[in-house]
Amino acid sequence: MPDWENLRYFLAVARIGTLSGAARCLKVDHATVSRRLSALESEIDTRLIERQPKACTLTPIGQRVFELAQEMEEGAHAIERFLDASRSPLSGKVTLSAPPVLVANFLVKHLAVFRRANPGVQLSVSGDARRVSLSRREADVVLRLARPEEPNSVARKLGRVSFGLYASKDYPHLRDASAWEFIAYDAGFEGVAQQKWLMSIAGKRPIACEISDINGHLVAARAGAGVAGLPDFLANADAKLERLTHVGPAFSRDIWMAVHRDLRRAPQIRAVMDFLVKTVADNPAFA
Repeated sequence: MPDWENLRYFLAVARIGTLSGAARCLKVDHATVSRRLSALESEIDTRLIERQPKACTLTPIGQRVFELAQEMEEGAHAIERFLDASRSPLSGKVTLSAPPVLVANFLVKHLAVFRRANPGVQLSVSGDARRVSLSRREADVVLRLARPEEPNSVARKLGRVSFGLYASKDYPHLRDASAWEFIAYDAGFEGVAQQKWLMSIAGKRPIACEISDINGHLVAARAGAGVAGLPDFLANADAKLERLTHVGPAFSRDIWMAVHRDLRRAPQIRAVMDFLVKTVADNPAFA
């Protein structure tokens, strides 16, 4: 039987298509991924991956092994979810994935409350802009600003995040909308809803800078770099910023929570879900 750990590394390379990308996903170095892949191919005496300068492609046998290995992985995760769901109440580790803006500026402020109420549960919070898989146990519970569509997941809408245009009170063009310059996302965010909204308002007016994360937009706006589209819960409390009136549609994004259906009744998962429901509901900014 092939070593399961080697198969796990193979799965990452097959999904992502590069050794470096798999290394980032698995949080190891490039050499480790290469060594594990070579060990697997040596174990079964078959080449599974064709290593190209910029990408890795599956051989015909590699494609079939990939399909079978995914079934093995799903079976292993199903066992893990079953054991988690049958644990004694309120114990164990729960991984929560949420957008970085919600983690850094909202959730971490409430972790002490959760800990006092659930001392037996270790909550591991990850700020992820990328999509993570509930089926592969990359997270137990996710918060997202769009409805998760992963099969076998159960989703619930918790609230919404409204957005507005903000600039520093010292921004030289604060009262002259025709001279506004905008702080936008980079090209990798072309299809993201708030980028589309911001660009529809900006029109032909210039883009002052492009920044890949929203906390960077906040800092740049405070420094007077231009006009940013920011969540109201984040920017309204900042004394250095002013909310601007603009011509164009209002914009908001819904907050969704999702969990794998096999885990939704596990006591420790239920505790995290109840905590998220109450914490979002108690914040009037998310109504």
